[in-house]
Amino acid sequence: MAGPVFAAAVILPRDFSHPLLNDSKQLSERQRVELRGYIEQHAVAWAVAQVSNHEIDRINILKASFLAMHRAIAQLSQKPDLLLIDGNRFAPYPSIPHRCVVGGDGKFASIAAASILAKTHRDDFMYALHEQLPQYAWHDNKGYPTSQHRAAIALHGTTKWHRKSFRLAGADAEQRNLF
Repeated sequence: MAGPVFAAAVILPRDFSHPLLNDSKQLSERQRVELRGYIEQHAVAWAVAQVSNHEIDRINILKASFLAMHRAIAQLSQKPDLLLIDGNRFAPYPSIPHRCVVGGDGKFASIAAASILAKTHRDDFMYALHEQLPQYAWHDNKGYPTSQHRAAIALHGTTKWHRKSFRLAGADAEQRNLF
């Protein structure tokens, strides 16, 4: 409901391994943070990119996710031979073939690593926003549509960080904008 969408691209060395590396949703926050440092230190190349909530509202979340992926790929210091994409759809990136893999973050180390980087970078972004706007409890809900977040919108209205294209909690909340 709030904040940008993040994506990461990671090229790992062939011999890369870490005992915790797995689907980011299977890991604790502490494990993801630990892995982030290890991945960033040992990857051949990595990049993280974002698409703002305003861009999401203009083009929709799916296209915004693809755009974030493209931005991350463009930032890599080395061009990959093949893009492994977590999921079943992707907008082709110029001159690099791709393969979509459903559940890829549980099957390929590079997809798992990218998922961890994207999640931890987005979490850090939402923690920083929480410092500015603690009433939304973004340190806890990270901008997702929890009952706590919906209640905060109903009480305080929306902010410039909320996605207007997401169905927010009540029309009254949408009428009041902070910032």
